Formats: sequence, C-alpha cells, structure tokens
Amino acid sequence: MKQRIKALFAGGVLALALFGIAMAGPLEDGYTAEQRGDYAAAISYWRPLAEQGNADAQFNLGVMYEQGRGVAQNYAEAVKQYRLAAGQGLADAQNNLGLMYEEGRGAAQNYAEAIKLYRLAADQGDGKGQNNLDLMYEKGYGVRKNYSEAMKWYRLAADQGYPEAQHSIGIMYSFGYGVPKSDVEAVKWFQLAADQGNLNGQYALGNSYFFGEGVPQNYIYAYMWLSLVAPANSNIRAINSRDEVAAKMTPAQIAEAQRMASEWMQSHPSKR
Repeated sequence: MKQRIKALFAGGVLALALFGIAMAGPLEDGYTAEQRGDYAAAISYWRPLAEQGNADAQFNLGVMYEQGRGVAQNYAEAVKQYRLAAGQGLADAQNNLGLMYEEGRGAAQNYAEAIKLYRLAADQGDGKGQNNLDLMYEKGYGVRKNYSEAMKWYRLAADQGYPEAQHSIGIMYSFGYGVPKSDVEAVKWFQLAADQGNLNGQYALGNSYFFGEGVPQNYIYAYMWLSLVAPANSNIRAINSRDEVAAKMTPAQIAEAQRMASEWMQSHPSKR
C-alpha cells in the first residue's frame, strides 16, 4: 500500500495552481535528483517548496522521512508532512497518512482515522484509497467486517486497473466472501492481476491450473505461472507448489512451461 514519490504532474495541478508555473522548476529538479539516487539534493529542492505550502513537495518529504532517504528515518516527521499535504486534499498523502495510522508508525494506531483518510482519497476516485478502504472492511479493522462493502470498493479499484484489488476480488469469489462462490469468476480476476505481474495473482492462477479449479487442469500453465513467482522473491510456497507440479510432468512438458515463462518475462519487462 505504500506509495512512491509521485511523478511530476500526476497530481501536481494543485501545486502549479497555488504557486505558479515557476514552482515547476525546482519540483521537477527534485524528481530528477531522486531518480538518479541523489536524495539529499532532492530534499534540498523540495524543502523550501514544502515550507511554502506546496502539497506535492510536502508529500515527497514525507516519503523521504518514512523511508529514510537522504535523511534519518523519522516516522513522526513523515506523518507531519503527510498531514500537511493531506489537509490540502492530496489523495496520495491521505493514503500514506492513513497507512501510518493503520500501522501505528509515527502516530498512535488509530483505525478510525485510517478509514477516514482512506475514504477521503477513495471519494476522489483514487484507486489506492479504494483498495485500502476495502481492505479495512475485509479485515474488520475499525469497522464491522463487511465483505459486501469490501467488494464494492475492490470493484472500484479493480476497474481502475489495480492488480491488488483484482487479486482480492478473485479471493472473494474463491471463498464466497460477500459474493456467490465461483471458481470460474475467481480465475477471471486472478488472470487480470497475473497479467499485470502481480505475484499473488500469478500464484493463485498457477494453483487454479494445478487443481483444475475454474479452469481445466493444466500442469504446463500451472508450472509456468508458479515459476514466475518462485524466483521473484524466493517464495517458498511457490517453489514447493511448482516442484509438486513438476513431479507430475514429463521433461518435455517442463521445458515447454519454462519456455512460456521465459517468453512472458521477455514480453513484460516492466512487470518483473
């Protein structure tokens, strides 16, 4: 749920409207410095803007303090900067501040405050806020557990292409949480997430092919999707599942699955 520093102009209209086009120079210079790994320089560009009330710069400083980039990690200072930007209606800041409250970092854990902030972002149509809000309803954090309400927000986020929400919808259908249980519908959502490189979606899709749930059983497809997950983060579950599938396959089938996985990675370089 954590969000990286925003791309310039992704939500920078507010900053430009408040401070004029001249502000775009140092703001953009900060992004350039951040991208090359010169975090101290990025902060030197953003801090004066943040002190003048630039919401994007405040948000960016919050990220730097939260992650300890160019400054000593300081959750309280991150919360301070996020709060300033969130107060100006910046959805990314509302999301990150909500996460700090949800996890109790830099501020006392407060699910009610987290939900309030996620809802502010979600009501702006922000997919991250919608995804964060539905997780609270699914977990029952700060609200009565409500799968139907969770599904409503998951769908809004999924419609904007958020793979985490797409995977979660698949899980809801897989277990019948808030919707009629449907393995076929679950696979549809797992596929959408998997196609975007979401590891949870790929793992779920691989297992669906392994067990023949919602799709015809197919060990080659199962091995392919599970092998994409296994090396990505040394996922022990995926490695074990992939090896379990391999035990049922011929060498030729394994070679075909490996070829398909390699082709997928080559055609989706940005998804790895």
